[in-house]
Amino acid sequence: MTASAVFILDVKGKVIISRNYRGDVPMNCVERFAGHVLEAEEADERPVWLEHGTTYVYIKYNNLYIMAVTQRNSNAAMILLFLYRLVEVLKDYFRELEEESIRDNFVITYELMDEMMDFGYPQISEAKILREYITQEAHKLEVVKPPMAVTNAVSWRSEGIKHRKNEIFLDVVERLNLLVAANGTLLRSEILGSLKMRSYLSGMPELKLGLNDKLLFEATGRRTGGRGMSKGKAVEMEDIKFHQCVRLARFENDRTISFIPPDGEFELMSYRLNTQVKPLIWIEAVVEPHSHSRIEYMIKAKSQFKQRSTANNVEIVIPVPSDADTPSFKTSIGTVKYAPERDAIVWSIKQFHGGKEYLMRAHFGLPSVSNEEDKKRQTADHRQVRDSIFHSVRHSGAIFEDHREEWLPGASLGTVHHAEWRLSVAHGMSLICLGETFAQRRSLVLALLVTALRVLCSGFHAKKCVAGWKMCCRVASCLFPASE
Repeated sequence: MTASAVFILDVKGKVIISRNYRGDVPMNCVERFAGHVLEAEEADERPVWLEHGTTYVYIKYNNLYIMAVTQRNSNAAMILLFLYRLVEVLKDYFRELEEESIRDNFVITYELMDEMMDFGYPQISEAKILREYITQEAHKLEVVKPPMAVTNAVSWRSEGIKHRKNEIFLDVVERLNLLVAANGTLLRSEILGSLKMRSYLSGMPELKLGLNDKLLFEATGRRTGGRGMSKGKAVEMEDIKFHQCVRLARFENDRTISFIPPDGEFELMSYRLNTQVKPLIWIEAVVEPHSHSRIEYMIKAKSQFKQRSTANNVEIVIPVPSDADTPSFKTSIGTVKYAPERDAIVWSIKQFHGGKEYLMRAHFGLPSVSNEEDKKRQTADHRQVRDSIFHSVRHSGAIFEDHREEWLPGASLGTVHHAEWRLSVAHGMSLICLGETFAQRRSLVLALLVTALRVLCSGFHAKKCVAGWKMCCRVASCLFPASE
């Protein structure tokens, strides 16, 4: 694996720091990278691509791009791994890796890049070893003798480490991911685990660790479960990732994890298990909308592990609409709070005992529900009036082929506008202006007047309806004299 050059760029694609290790790639190749990354859409972004015989490999961290280029047939995965190791080392020195931290530490950054790669080949990638001879005062150009770990095969551990008390701690941390359908069917389940260790051992100790690995049991002829068989249950691990201290050849041969641990805290390995596991805590949610723009959530949580076990610091997050307001909660255990920045309810339970079931109710106000109901009601009223008008007009025989439909924002029964022969009858109603001859127009206007009178006088006294009818007749006679 060789890299010709390494660049650190800002979000606009401008070079902050560059290091040319081999000199076989022009330094202006970074311009093609900036154009490719900044102009490409998110779905088209690729961490590795080839252009004009040059391979570009990059990662993005915060507001920085870390890129490497090569003209050789190099291992792209190894280059990506080196870039991630460079980020980890810079974070160890600067705490936070951002554009500002790089600009404030040009000298140290160049020194780290020179020590981590020589002529395009990765060298030292362990921050603890680099700290022994590259300190914060390294810009004083002090001559420092390289530690033995640089030339030793065990680059992650220094020689001569001594502790008053030899101790080592192992923690197994597993995270359960579940995907459950709406009907309660378990669609997918997996366990993501890691082995974290803290080593306080003197000298160069060599440790061995065995797991209940299924491949190990099959290779040694042992079986799991049943009479006369080994205790426990074998698991089939996938996506195993080891720390660099593990001897991979030994693991491939007999599935034994043999390693010389670094001093202090580190992650020995990570893995994934594809296994059917029932949810430890089962959640059921019922959403009930109420009138006056109110909505109620009923959440039931039930633990499905043994009674002697206890889950600590349980948080149940329930998403709610973004415009929810005036929350009120009632719960049988724990505390509930509304997190508007997350658009969710957070139900916190300090201790969740096995075999228990708890209930929580939440009430919210939703202004959007009220507005939608008003709009639906108003639209229904307008549609009912409009359908009544169109029904009467169609049955009056006054619908012709040459017509147009207009939306008239009239507010009440109005006058006939002679210019365009429009009649504004009610708010939000659309009328049809049609007809070529004078007789057609007169028939249409009379039909509309009669229908408007029926709509407006519905529910009124009979005498008032007669008066309205006489008024419509007078309006029609004024508009269409007998002489015409």
